Amino acid sequence: MHALNSPLDLSAPAHRRRRLLATLADAAVVLPAAHLVTHHADVHHRFRQDSDFFYLCGLDEANAVAVLRGHGAGGPRDPRFVLFVEPRDPTAEVWNGQRWGVEGAMEHFGAEAAHPLGELAERLDGYLHGAGRIGFRVGRHPHVEPLVLRVWAQQLERGQRHGGHTASLFDVSAAIHAMRLRKEPGEMERMREAARISCAAHEQARQAVRAGMGEYQIEALLEGCFRNAGARQPAYPSIVAGGDNACILHYTNNQDQLRDGDLLLIDAGCSLMDYYNADITRTFPINGRFSGEQRALYELVLTAQRQAIAAVQPGSSSAKVHNAAVAVLVDGLLELGLLQGDREAILTGHGYRHLYPHRTGHWLGLDVHDVGASRLGEHHTALEPGMVLTVEPGLYLSNRLPVPEGQPPIPENWQGIGIRIEDDVAVTATGHEVLTAAALKEVGDMEG
Repeated sequence: MHALNSPLDLSAPAHRRRRLLATLADAAVVLPAAHLVTHHADVHHRFRQDSDFFYLCGLDEANAVAVLRGHGAGGPRDPRFVLFVEPRDPTAEVWNGQRWGVEGAMEHFGAEAAHPLGELAERLDGYLHGAGRIGFRVGRHPHVEPLVLRVWAQQLERGQRHGGHTASLFDVSAAIHAMRLRKEPGEMERMREAARISCAAHEQARQAVRAGMGEYQIEALLEGCFRNAGARQPAYPSIVAGGDNACILHYTNNQDQLRDGDLLLIDAGCSLMDYYNADITRTFPINGRFSGEQRALYELVLTAQRQAIAAVQPGSSSAKVHNAAVAVLVDGLLELGLLQGDREAILTGHGYRHLYPHRTGHWLGLDVHDVGASRLGEHHTALEPGMVLTVEPGLYLSNRLPVPEGQPPIPENWQGIGIRIEDDVAVTATGHEVLTAAALKEVGDMEG
């Protein structure tokens, strides 16, 4: 039953719940699942579970609500993991597929107690009673948040009337996201699998590209590769950008014809059945040969990426990774005459941002732009083993952004060139592992 909707290892969410509650001993946490989102009329988008909920519960159904209780929240025999779920309904299941129901929530997902979702309003007060704190992700779940606030207000009123203890409210997001930032060994294996499938799709797409094809045809090929290999779906809308379209960072129209002499930028990755993602970008000449300008910029971006990847080490930071890439790009652009002036002034004043307007990477995991703080106050988050980030420098020679004062206009023979090279990199105890190394990127490979 539901073979595709249960994670590979249900012991992992249970272990995570224990870890979370060990740090929140007196807290009760209310954690809603995602809702179905309307596509149009009475048709819904394909369901995508809330990542925090899936991480801690493993259940891939809409509308459920979990209550997690630390050992200091309630009596020693009170359930620590409670699920409220849609009950079994033969008519609804004919239309939309089988549900786990109350019994499945306990037998398969390890809930110590489970109830129909319709009983949440009457039972939530009892499950939150005795907690020193009530954790919730504020502003994320408009269907459930009013109920949590109402229950808290009722407890506050009772406490004021009878002199009892009243729980405080706190946002539990930071505690969950700190855990998700540091991947477990099992999670790393899933991310390697997402990378493997995505690398293979990139290679098939690169070999298939010919002038005259539509960007949409390459998109279809990529996403067919993902599905044929067992992935759930693209991790994000695939970017297949020929020529000047590559200078639009999140170009997803994918509607133009590929032209001889242009570069093609492909930014695409898959999401597995348990939502772990890959995120890869490769750029290559459509006709198999770089022009002089294209090659110069490609080699510059590739060198910048190598330096940035080398900076992925325990104790480093995403800021150091970014700065390593920027330093190489600025030096190269000065040498090519595409920037001018004092190097340090350009770096400190961000005088390169009309050519490189984004950061060099982001966290990666259950979300493509994954959770986890990049800095805490004035300090950047130190990289630790188990963290995974993308490294994706690029250059975009377009007139879409204003040229800063003192910088030269982009010469016509350089205009319309957009290049990005992106890999997924895991921090290890001794350095790093490039999860997406199987996707070729050397100049000779791009012209092969």
